[in-house]
Parts: sequence; C-alpha cells; structure tokens
Amino acid sequence: MTDRTVLALTGKDRIPFLQGLITNDVSKAEGGIIYAALLTPQGKYIADFFVIGENDRLLIDVATSLAPALAQRLSMYRLRADVQISETDLVVSRGTADAPAGAVADPRHPSLGWRLYGTDDQSDGTDWDALRTAYLVPESGVELTPDTYILEARFDALHGVDFKKGCYVGQEVTARMKHKTELKKGLAKVRVSGRAEPGTEITSDGKPAGILHTVAGDEGIAYLRFDRAEGEMEAGEARLVRLPNPEP
Repeated sequence: MTDRTVLALTGKDRIPFLQGLITNDVSKAEGGIIYAALLTPQGKYIADFFVIGENDRLLIDVATSLAPALAQRLSMYRLRADVQISETDLVVSRGTADAPAGAVADPRHPSLGWRLYGTDDQSDGTDWDALRTAYLVPESGVELTPDTYILEARFDALHGVDFKKGCYVGQEVTARMKHKTELKKGLAKVRVSGRAEPGTEITSDGKPAGILHTVAGDEGIAYLRFDRAEGEMEAGEARLVRLPNPEP
C-alpha cells in the first residue's frame, strides 16, 4: 500500500498529548489499534487515521497525501509536551484472506480484514472499492474531504468516535450533532442503474440532492440530502435509489 505513511509519536507525553486532540480514546490502542480523526475547532475533518500502540511509541497510519499536514498540525499543538513526531519506513499491508503473523484486525468493521505494519507489502487482491461500498466505509480524499463533518461520514458506526473520553479538538460540535440534532445530510449507500461517474451531481425531481462518490458494480456511496432521497434520483444517465445502511 504505497499510499499510506506511518508516523511515530515518541516521548513520555505522547499518550495524553494525542488523547486531548483526536476523536477516539488513545488508551484503547494499547497493544492494539483504533480508528480516529483530527478535526478543526469547528468540528470539520482534517485527517482520519489508525493509531497503533506499542511499548515505547504510538504509530499513526495515515494516507500519504495527508501525512505532511497531519504532522505539521500535531507539531503545532505540541508546545512544551515531551513528544517527538517522525516518519517511519514501515510498510502498510491489508487484506481479507488469512491474516499473517503480527497483523491486527481493522477496527472499523469485521469484514474489512486485517492490517500489518512491516518491511514489505503483503496485501492481497481484495477489491477495496467494492468492499467499502458494501459496508459504507468512506475513504480519505474521496468521501472524506475538508468540508466533512465526521458524523455525516458515519464515524460513530465505524467506531471512530468515543463520546465518553472527554475533550478533544472539535468535540463540542461533534457532541452537539450527536445528541441535539438529527442529521439532515450524510453518506448513504445507493443502487446505481445505468452509467454514472464518481463526482456526478445527484438530483431528485430536478432539485440538487447530493453527489455520487465511489461506484462499484451496481452500488455506490453518495452524499445525500436525506429529505430529497426518498424516491428515485438521477445522476447523469443513471437512476439511483437509496439502500438501507449496513449494520456496524
């Protein structure tokens, strides 16, 4: 997986430092792995990543395109904390066949297989777009962009938010969306009949209803206005129907 970079956080303050910044509980990564995000103070997405806890460091597995900005943002928050941030040479592998020694289960959904951090790529031939579409899992830079609110991207269903952990950057907005409002927009799974390219605008009775993102076979991931997604929709030459969300 050449599109992933692994950062390392070392220093005695690494756990409390990261705990105060990201959406999930860092203590749950001890000897394992969690999925999480770093948000703006306004609650919008900066980066999503996995955190892996080792004896003397935390590893952060992030899309390579986001790694420099994430490292820079973490450095900005570091202040006087005893934390060092560096890029490693670790290679990220993933797959859904038998897991190799040392692999860890993807924490987002049982069907997403395993991840491995080592010196060479041991990934298998899984069709990841088809799997992501089947289980409505967003991808960095595709469904997850700087305008994203993570609850609209189903981070709670993907075990990427801990609502009991306490404060983190963007926590107030995220908690308010969870407990005090009903989501009116968000990612949804759709049936696609006909040809439609990712990025095509979706309409319903001629009114804007959303954007089509990943397409795999006759299914896709779309960002929708839920009040306009009750019946048949259009995306270019294709017809779309919203499908039930998969179970977490």
